[in-house]
Amino acid sequence: MQTLAENSTRESRQVLEPMERISEVLFGLIIVLTFTCSSSATRVGRGEVHAMLISAIGCSLAWGIIDAVFFLLGCISERGHNLLLLRRLHRAADPDEAGRAIASVLPPLIASNLQPAVFDSLRQKLSQLPELPARPRLAKEDWQGALCVFLLGFGSVLPIVIPFIFMNDAKLALWVSHGIAIFLLFLAGYALGRHASERPLRVGVVMVVLGFAMVGIAVALGG
Repeated sequence: MQTLAENSTRESRQVLEPMERISEVLFGLIIVLTFTCSSSATRVGRGEVHAMLISAIGCSLAWGIIDAVFFLLGCISERGHNLLLLRRLHRAADPDEAGRAIASVLPPLIASNLQPAVFDSLRQKLSQLPELPARPRLAKEDWQGALCVFLLGFGSVLPIVIPFIFMNDAKLALWVSHGIAIFLLFLAGYALGRHASERPLRVGVVMVVLGFAMVGIAVALGG
C-alpha cells in the first residue's frame, strides 16, 4: 500500500517495468516485420526496398508517438484512480468499508490472506497522509517513461532496416534483415522467460514462432 500512497503524490515506480520494455520491443519488431515479410512475397528491387523502408519507418515512428501518448494517459488515469481511492478511505464511515477499499487494489491471493488488523493498520497510516492534490498530475518519471516507450518501439526497427541501407543486394538484405529479426525476437522472448518462467530458452523459441505467426496473420489480412 505504500506504493498506492506514493503514486498519488509522487512517482516511485521504475520508469518502465520489465514487461513493458519487452512489449514495446515486440510491438516494434512485429510492425516492421509486417512490411519486410510483405516484400518477400514479391520480386524485391531497390525501388520497392526504398518504398518499404519509408513505410516501415514512418509507421514505426507514428506508432511510437501514439504509444507514448497512451502511456501518459495510462499514468494520469492510474494516479487519478489512486487519488479517488485515498479520498474514499478518508471518507470511510467504518473500518470495514475502508478495508474493502484497500483489498480492491491488492492481488486477490494476498488480500484474502490478510488479517483484519493488517487492514486497520494500513487504513490508519493512509489516513495520516498529508493533504492530497486536487487532481492527478504527470511526474517527471512519466515523461521519461513515455520517451522510453517511444525509443524502444522505434529503436527496435533500426537493426532490421539497416541491412537495406548498407547492402546493394536487396534479396540478401532481406534475408539478413529477417535473420536479425529472428535473433531479436528470441532475445525478447528470452528476457520475458527470465522474468516469468523457469525456461527462458523455450520462451525465446516460442516467441520467434509466435512473432512470425502474428506477422503472417497481419500480412494475410492486408496489414
